[in-house]
Amino acid sequence: MSTDKPSEKASGGTRTKPSVEVAVDWEALEDAFENNAPEVHSYLHLSTGEVLRVVDGIADPQMHSRIAADAAYVRVEPVSSREQYRWMERFIQMLDPSDLRDELTLAIDGRGAFRRFKDVLMVNAPERERWFAFRSERLRVFMEAWLEAHALEAVPRPAPAPAPPEAALSEPAPAPADQLGARRTRNAEWLRRQLRDIAATLGARDLDRLLTFAEFVKARRVARNYSQRHDTGGGDEGENEEHSVEPEAPVSVAPDEDHAGAQKTLPS
Repeated sequence: MSTDKPSEKASGGTRTKPSVEVAVDWEALEDAFENNAPEVHSYLHLSTGEVLRVVDGIADPQMHSRIAADAAYVRVEPVSSREQYRWMERFIQMLDPSDLRDELTLAIDGRGAFRRFKDVLMVNAPERERWFAFRSERLRVFMEAWLEAHALEAVPRPAPAPAPPEAALSEPAPAPADQLGARRTRNAEWLRRQLRDIAATLGARDLDRLLTFAEFVKARRVARNYSQRHDTGGGDEGENEEHSVEPEAPVSVAPDEDHAGAQKTLPS
């Protein structure tokens, strides 16, 4: 356990130091407890309840020492890969005998167990959601025990302030076609870079959601293009070309490193 905020206890086992109320960002804290990659370090800010994530090789090398000296931060100790492996075993035992249960049993055998387990569940949405719920319950138990050990009491987060009404804006004049095409190209490239940067900071659960949504958008675009061609009565080749949509360049997503080093701790 971290020694930043030790729990002080009297001889009778009662805390002499009152607990500190923290408006915990549960989703961010859950990601921090799940991500046990050795190069990722997470800290809970006691005043805001936000979770700060520091990645070796990206953040300032002096940031660790600065944060450690700041009493407003408590380092988060993620759940070990061995324990998270046990969760997969327990989840498989909860399933009824089926082909999926057999596939998952084979998936967690040997190196790369976490990735194969996730890949099998990717094609089975109901059980995937059931796994997410099961894992969240286990993480919640660990988080609550960790908060108690550090004399921290989770309180509801304040409601976000309502957004101010948008001012009425005059519609700008349409740009020339050549400028519009160049602008769209620049915007697409910039958005792809932004997406890659964001993906590099996400955990496994958020990456799975991002991938699922991207596949949905791609499928909807293909369906829309198909519908447009048929709405024109299935015209000649020239008409089909007019309604064709150029494929977008694939967006590379950072590999899932939430369980980096897990292979070394998996049971045989």
